[in-house]
Amino acid sequence: MRSACLMSAAAVLVLAAGCALPGDRLGRRGDEIVVAGQMFHTGTPVVLWLDPRGYDAYRARRHFEPAQTMPANPASPGDPNRYGARRLPADLAGAVAREGWTLENLRRQVDQFVIHYDVCGTARQCFRILQDARGLSVPFMLDIDGTIYQTLDLKERAWHAGQANDRSVGVEIAHIGAYRDTRVLDEWYATGPDGWPYITLPSWMRETGVRTPFFIGRPARRELIRGRINGQELLQYDFTPEQYAALARLTAALHRALPGIRLDYPRGPDGRVRDEVLPEADLAAFQGLLGHWHITRQKVDPGPAFDWDRVIRGARASVLF
Repeated sequence: MRSACLMSAAAVLVLAAGCALPGDRLGRRGDEIVVAGQMFHTGTPVVLWLDPRGYDAYRARRHFEPAQTMPANPASPGDPNRYGARRLPADLAGAVAREGWTLENLRRQVDQFVIHYDVCGTARQCFRILQDARGLSVPFMLDIDGTIYQTLDLKERAWHAGQANDRSVGVEIAHIGAYRDTRVLDEWYATGPDGWPYITLPSWMRETGVRTPFFIGRPARRELIRGRINGQELLQYDFTPEQYAALARLTAALHRALPGIRLDYPRGPDGRVRDEVLPEADLAAFQGLLGHWHITRQKVDPGPAFDWDRVIRGARASVLF
């Protein structure tokens, strides 16, 4: 009788789990991000560090030169890691020490999403330079075709935004950057027969890593954008429509997973994005999307061409949908 009862209980558990049996393989849709060990759908392609051809920032050895360990972190001699522990208020530090990084604990800490461009041109080159050569890290990379790469669980303190690292996550968007003149831009862009510019990856980049075969990256706007960031007059081509679409979905997913990341950006009295570094008190109070330029005066990314309203409108529409 007892054996029959145990069998019945096991059958109930199997049914409750959707008929999954021990050893059954659970599939992914391929659009998930990982937040404190939990997966959240984004509705756009995501390659995790766990996946084939993913970029794993947990490895203590270089991705492109696996025989070599990572360069030592000056702040922690002998430590080959590309990431560290978030510095926390005492009460939250105690909770994390007892429970680990639960989703609820992470929601108490992370409320900023920092937008960068990588000055590398592709996600593959970004990982090579930023994470392999320099020993830095960022949770997300966004390639020119809209593919998102996640390199770390968001519970980790990635090294991408200085003082904002403890309470932020970040994304490096594949883009060669903004400049005072067009010399660099002329090397990375050409003009098609229709007069629209397109990205021309350099010949030395024999393997681009771009997942979409024969992808032609065109800026979302035809014209060269001019703008002022942290006192510098800069020129920049826009990001690709594929990048904007993916970033809007990623932003929406982050907002759902970590609601402290509000769907907004720092605005001036005219309602437009603030084009200078934020005063310390304003940065401390802000929750939402930030440019790297809002954190430090030495930075200008994601540059004057970045369309903040396009991302926010897309993210809000995704959340409502």
